[in-house]
Amino acid sequence: MIQLIKMAYRDLGRNRRRSFFSALAHGLGLAILIFMAAFINGELRGATDASIRLSSGHIQVRAESFSDDKTSLAWKDLLEDPDQLAGQISTLEPVLAATPRLFASGVYNAKDETLGIRIIGIEPDSEANLPYRNGLLSGSFLTADDRQGILIGKPLAEKNDIQVGDSITLLINTSEGEIDEQSFTVRGIYTTDTSSLDEITILMPISKAQAITRTENHASIIFVLLKNTDQTGAVAAALNAPNLQVVTWKDLNPLLMMMDDLIASYIYILYAIVLAITSTVIVNTLIMTVYERTREIGILAALGMRSRRIMALFLTESSLLAIGGIVIGLIIGGVMTFFATKYGFYIGDMGLTGIIMGDRVFAHMKAADTIVLSLISLGITLLAGFLPAAMAARMEPVAALRGGKK
Repeated sequence: MIQLIKMAYRDLGRNRRRSFFSALAHGLGLAILIFMAAFINGELRGATDASIRLSSGHIQVRAESFSDDKTSLAWKDLLEDPDQLAGQISTLEPVLAATPRLFASGVYNAKDETLGIRIIGIEPDSEANLPYRNGLLSGSFLTADDRQGILIGKPLAEKNDIQVGDSITLLINTSEGEIDEQSFTVRGIYTTDTSSLDEITILMPISKAQAITRTENHASIIFVLLKNTDQTGAVAAALNAPNLQVVTWKDLNPLLMMMDDLIASYIYILYAIVLAITSTVIVNTLIMTVYERTREIGILAALGMRSRRIMALFLTESSLLAIGGIVIGLIIGGVMTFFATKYGFYIGDMGLTGIIMGDRVFAHMKAADTIVLSLISLGITLLAGFLPAAMAARMEPVAALRGGKK
């Protein structure tokens, strides 16, 4: 085996430029796939994280008749005494935070434009509000007893030239089916780096939200965050209670889960196609080598080298080219992924219905994906190398010594 490797290495060295560019072409294909896998993983991971932190939580506990399709303030669609329920859920060890939230719809009139907004009543001190607290750009965060203050997102502030301390008027729906108009003071401007949500989401203390919507001591949901996402199923089962909905982040993000399943089903087919295309470069190199070394192959056969050993020699050359391509691909793909992981790609507001995506996508490479892609790359190249190896092994010694002429 060692002798075969030495012979294969020597043969590839005869035309170093061609061998290098063959390995480089294969490496570039692998690098693109490594980067593509990291980008897709990062996109799905970012969308999942954003959905959990900003919208669904790991678990939501809600009234049995509550629906995501409408922001209902009817008594039957709300939870009564949510503080007590949230307190009970918080006692579970896997729970990081459990907090009531009240949703209401409203309208903000700015100059000649009317903008539909979503009011979220929050408990300001809850850990569930860290994305908003950490994303505070100016001003101060809300306090539980603030009856006039609100937080608005950066896109809304920039679009309407709103500053901290400004007073804005909101029209908010109430549980009685009426509209209440009231002025609020902008305490702070935040960003979650999710423009599609930040532009329409206004935060206020839940006590004020309950007062203005006439829903005292009621909330839309209990928003639950866990210490470990893997514990979602177990905690949801423990919270199962009559007359209440207990839904997980997977239930609340069906499109995201569908996209994840779709990518998992077809991504390896795409990988195989790209690597097969790049492997043709190596096949072409080896076929040219077979024709250039026809007389040499005849001499080896005449000296007693068996056909299967000649085939093994060319397969070894194919393997060395594949390994070289893999090393190149890992280096180039690793550098590309490193920068994409550190700095990300700004995509702005993609506006995908049913999926929450941040303004910037960061790559995330899994070690398992890198290993699998490298093995697939090696396997496809070896399969592709069988053609030139078989051509060399089937040559008749006499015809080969004559340069392939019978």
